Amino acid sequence: MPPCPPASWRIELPHTTAAVPVARALVRSALAEREHTADCDTAELLTAELVANAVEHTSGDAPIELVVELLPTACQVEVHDPDPAPPGALTRPVDIEPDLWQEGGRGLLLIRALSSSCGHRPTASGKAVWFRLPVVPAQRRRPA
Repeated sequence: MPPCPPASWRIELPHTTAAVPVARALVRSALAEREHTADCDTAELLTAELVANAVEHTSGDAPIELVVELLPTACQVEVHDPDPAPPGALTRPVDIEPDLWQEGGRGLLLIRALSSSCGHRPTASGKAVWFRLPVVPAQRRRPA
């Protein structure tokens, strides 16, 4: 199968928890529409983590923005929010284990562990937090 031609989507989402399932569905639809071979389940999970973090850890009601880029060799997802502060320990290991009794605290760990790369960058209106997933070679894909 030839590589997927580049494509991108950019959409504003409400600054509420309702944005999480919408973002998951948008990523799933984008990957399916373009027949992209990045791992859809992982893309959905990591997108949900980024959007949930943006909603939970930023104040105000300014919308957040979801950017999905499908490249021939990868899928990159960015979430833009209005808070310029960098996310916790996204790009560096944490010495402290997450508390097993707490509901949260594992999102950035999942993003670091499951993506091929991740990071954050300042934007004119806050920051963008992103991850990248490689395409899955045909011999390693699950049958449909």
